[in-house]
Order: sequence, then C-alpha cells, then structure tokens
Amino acid sequence: MRKIAISALLALAMSSVAAAENVHVIAQGVDEHYNHLSTLQAEFTETYTGSGMERTETGTLWLAKGGVKKPGKMRWEYRSPREKLFVSDGRDAWFYVPGDREVRKTEARKLDDIRSPLSLLLGKTKLEKELRGLSLATDVAPLTAGDVVLRGVPQAMADRVSEILLEVTPEHQIARIVIDQVDGSATEYRFSDQKENVEIAASRFEFSPPPGTETVESELEP
Repeated sequence: MRKIAISALLALAMSSVAAAENVHVIAQGVDEHYNHLSTLQAEFTETYTGSGMERTETGTLWLAKGGVKKPGKMRWEYRSPREKLFVSDGRDAWFYVPGDREVRKTEARKLDDIRSPLSLLLGKTKLEKELRGLSLATDVAPLTAGDVVLRGVPQAMADRVSEILLEVTPEHQIARIVIDQVDGSATEYRFSDQKENVEIAASRFEFSPPPGTETVESELEP
C-alpha cells in the first residue's frame, strides 16, 4: 500500500514538472513569434460581461511595435453595433465616437486600458515575466481543437485583474484573450484573419479631433 502511495506521489510530481516544462515551451514559442513581428492586423470580437449585462462588438485591430522604451501603436476600429475609435500613436491615446461632441485623450505612457495585454506582445516581453503564475488552464476548453489555454495574473494590473486566459494556437498565435477583473466583470477578445508584418500607413495611428469637438483629458476605458 505504501509503495502504491509513493508511486502515485512520484507520478503526480513528474506530471507537475512536465506541465511546467510544457508551459515554458509554449510561452517561449509565443514570445519568439510575437517578438519577431513589426506589425499585426486582425479582425476582433470583443465581449464584455458584467453588472448584469453583456455587450458584443466587432471591428479591426492594427498594431505596430514601439521602441525600447516607447509604447507601441494601436488602432481599434469598432464597426458593430456602433462605430467608435480607439487609437494611440505611441505618444497620445484617443477615444472617439463619431457624432459625439467630446473626444477623450490621455498620454500613451499613462494608458491603463484593458486592451493593453495584447499590445505588450508586439514589444520585447516575456509571458512568464508579465503573467505571474503562468500555467495550463486544463479546466478551460479551447475554442478550437489543438489550441491550448494558459492562465496567469498580469504583474502590472494585479489590483484590477484577477487573471488572464490566453488561447494559443499550434503556430503560437494568440487566438483569444479573456480578462477577468476583480469586480467580477470579464472582457473576452477573439482574433481572426491575423495578418503579420503587413505594411500599415503611419496615418492609421494618427488622429485629429473633428471640428467642433471638445478634447477632454481623462482615463480611456470605453
């Protein structure tokens, strides 16, 4: 009986070691994949759940890598069910809804936005460094067979985010991000039709407030 118990413990320990090594290999693959990208274009579906409501929006995302100490550039162009725009040129970040009389703006370096986890993947970063306790989320089914799901807690957002789930394809692309916040809400991003290292005009990341609108300095959390 004792031998059986010892064997079971050894098997469990070996399984844990194998899982940790597997996570390391996957994380390394994702790091290498995204750190070699200069730009990324993808279609996205964003679903927010919280406060007794659910909201789903779709659009196109463009990302461009920043410098060593400079934030990357982002453009989130929402099309459905309502047009809106979130854009950052690496210096300033803007949020605008067509037809509104107000434009929100903040410095990119102060940006504390729920979309930031993906922008980190176009810089020189490491998943195991950015996400504390990175592990396989074996209790979460991937959307696509063959993908794996990882979970961890973002170091820079631990006061707001309880955990992040990343669905990774065999090609080490991130197909889905689920951000669970400490207030019980959750935001899920699904990415499709990903185009890597495509040419993106610099004007894609520029924004000029339309005539007649007022620019308000504030946090950007649409």
